[in-house]
Amino acid sequence: MSLHHQVALTFLKNIGPVLAKSMISRFGSAEEVFKKSKDALTQARGIGTKKLQMTDFAEALKRAEQELKFIETNKVDVLFYTDARYPRKLKNCHDSPLLLYAKCNTGLNTQRIISIVGTRNATDYGRNLCKQLIEELQEYHVTIVSGLALGIDTAAHRESLRLNVPTVGVLGHGYDKMYPSQNRSLAEKMQENGGLLTEYPSGTIPNRENFPQRNRIVAGMADATVVVEAGLKGGALITAEIANTYNRDVFAFPGRLGDEYSEGCNFLIRNNKAALLTCVADLAYSLGWEKNTSAKGAPEQLLLPIDLSAEERFVYEIIQQHKAPLAIDELSIKAKMPMSLLAMTLLDMELQGFIRSLPGKTYLVN
Repeated sequence: MSLHHQVALTFLKNIGPVLAKSMISRFGSAEEVFKKSKDALTQARGIGTKKLQMTDFAEALKRAEQELKFIETNKVDVLFYTDARYPRKLKNCHDSPLLLYAKCNTGLNTQRIISIVGTRNATDYGRNLCKQLIEELQEYHVTIVSGLALGIDTAAHRESLRLNVPTVGVLGHGYDKMYPSQNRSLAEKMQENGGLLTEYPSGTIPNRENFPQRNRIVAGMADATVVVEAGLKGGALITAEIANTYNRDVFAFPGRLGDEYSEGCNFLIRNNKAALLTCVADLAYSLGWEKNTSAKGAPEQLLLPIDLSAEERFVYEIIQQHKAPLAIDELSIKAKMPMSLLAMTLLDMELQGFIRSLPGKTYLVN
C-alpha cells in the first residue's frame, strides 16, 4: 500500500478516521480512494456529497508529500491502522486514529499494558502512589502508557524508566514540537525503553482541543486505566470516561475527603466509574493476571472439554490460545461470529464452568 496515500488520507478536511476507514473498507486501499471520483466515493457509508465538495484531494496529496520528507529526515515510523504493529487494543476502538507516527523501540502489542493518568498538580501523596504502583507492576511485565504531561504523567514515565519498565508517551502535537518543553530530555530517554506516539503531523501545535483526542489513545491502548490523583476537572477524568466507553477497566486510588486533587478519584469510585484500588493485587485479580509470565517448561497441551459443542469448542480454543483475558469484541472478530450468538455461547460456557468473565467483558478459561 502507498504510504503517500495513507498519510494523505489524514489531511482530507471534513473526513475523520471513522469515515476514512469506511472508504478504505469500501474501496480496498488508501490509494484506491484517491483514484475514485467524488461521485463514486459517496458509495462509502457515511460519506455525503456535501463533505466531498468541501474536500481538496490534490491539496491533501501535496501536504502528505511534505510530511513524508519530515518523516524520513526525523526517522519517524508510520503505523497505518492495517499494520500488524499498530496497537491491537486501540484498533478495536471505533474512533481510533487512522495512523500513528511512532518513535518507539518497543512493540505496542505487549501482553499487558496499563495507562496511568492524573493531575498536572501532583502532590507528594500522588507521586508516592505512582512510585509504589509501578514498583509493584514491574513484577507483571507491563508496558506503561501516559500522556507526558506534567504531574502524574511525568512521575509515571520517570518511575518506569528508573525501574526499566517500558513506557510510551502519547503526544498532543507533532514531533517538531515538545510540550511541555521541560520534558524534552525525558522524552528522549523514553525512546531508549518505550517511545513516543502521536496521531498529529509536523506543524501541529499543542492546542487545547488536541489533548482530549490524545486521551482516547491513552485509554484505548491499555487493558486498564489507573487514575492516581485527580481533581474534578481535567484530562484524567476525561481519559477515565473514554476508557469506560471502550469497556475497559478503570481503577482509582481513594484520597482524603476534602483534598482537592483526590476529589476526582473519589467521584469516580463513588459513581461506579472506577474500581477502588488499594494495591496492584486488586488490579491483577480483576484482570486475571499472574506474576510469573516468564517461567519456562513444556508447552501446555490444548485440552478441550468433551462436553462442549463444536461451536463452543472453537470459541474455547480461541480464548485458551490467547492466554490473557480476551475482550468480547476481539473474540467476535476472531471467531467470525455475530455478537448476539457469541454472547449466548459465552453465557452457556460460563454457566458450565469452562470459562469465567472478568470486568470489561473479557474472558479467560478456568
